[in-house]
Amino acid sequence: MEKDAHNFSRNFLWLQFNDLQECYLQKRRQLANKPHNPKEMDKNMIPREGYNEGLVDFQSVLTTFTRYSRLRVMAELRIGDLFHSANIVSSIEFDRDDELFATAGVSRCIKVFDFSTVLNETADMHYPVVEMATRSKLSCLSWNNFAKNHIASSDYEGIVTVWDVNTRQSVMEYEEHEKRAWSVDFSRTEPSMLVSGSDDYKVKVWCTKQEASVLNIDMKANICCVKYNPGSSNFIAVGSADHQIHYYDLRNISHPLHVFGGHRKAVSYVKFLSNNELASASTDSTLRLWDVKDNLPVRTLKGHTNEKNFVGLSVNSEYIACGSETNEVFVYHKEISRPVTSHKFGSPNLHDSDDDVASYFISAVCWKSDSPTMLTANSQGTIKVLVLAA
Repeated sequence: MEKDAHNFSRNFLWLQFNDLQECYLQKRRQLANKPHNPKEMDKNMIPREGYNEGLVDFQSVLTTFTRYSRLRVMAELRIGDLFHSANIVSSIEFDRDDELFATAGVSRCIKVFDFSTVLNETADMHYPVVEMATRSKLSCLSWNNFAKNHIASSDYEGIVTVWDVNTRQSVMEYEEHEKRAWSVDFSRTEPSMLVSGSDDYKVKVWCTKQEASVLNIDMKANICCVKYNPGSSNFIAVGSADHQIHYYDLRNISHPLHVFGGHRKAVSYVKFLSNNELASASTDSTLRLWDVKDNLPVRTLKGHTNEKNFVGLSVNSEYIACGSETNEVFVYHKEISRPVTSHKFGSPNLHDSDDDVASYFISAVCWKSDSPTMLTANSQGTIKVLVLAA
């Protein structure tokens, strides 16, 4: 077994050799471009301290990248009727303390589960602790980072709703969007602020203390995703059907701060790894990383298949998870352009034909904060708790 593990690790690293080499060279270039004290320079014009720093940075990447090689199933549950078509989970999100998670999708219902119960009980069925019926199919959820019991939803009728999970009632309903709203996001720094994007080409900023939108951005294409910068409620990223990501300072919306181009099809998700690092997903089957501070493209990630569906995107400080139209979950390290590992969902129905199985796709993913654990859901309403393992 030890020999097999060693051979696997060696082959795994060899397959990623080009990316690892580029990562190392990139670290060296970054250091070489920094201003240095001439007294500290060696013959290669790179400071000895900087050279060591570069090796430490690369070693850190190598350590985190090789730490895991597979995804292990920790728990599994179904939230839909096995023989019912309305099972697609469009959104799955942990609350601020990672104690609860909520699911929503085409079933017109928000279901809230206790994570520890799902993880620790071996029951065949897991029941939600809260269930809230909605008028329309749901596209996105976002928990409030301050009010633990508040969660926002966007739906196919264009309605943005803020719910109180404790009372199971809506707190606010915003009906200004004229078409389907694809995305909603609470600010991480201002508890009352949230943003939404819609097929009506509009981004709207809302305040839960007011009944109408406080800001509107008119764009030239369908809005597929919106996200607040986690470090400031002044900045948002907007992904749209024009293949671009628009990065706005909400204090001056006359034009975006940056426009990131490179995707060949619609941008379906945008997520921040940090205040300066942005990840985007597109139906061109790629993920891209961007530096929003210096307005730079960083890296393109490839390996999954995504040509028509919303397949989910989630990030933590080091890893990026996304779904695939091959019914698989893929995990990338942010410094490496090929996947670290993947996990394929099986069919929940023994009577499914090969054509049925081929049409299943992953529809939502969510990391549990900065841990190796994630929630994943697919178009058949199956949810799995997966954890990165060696």
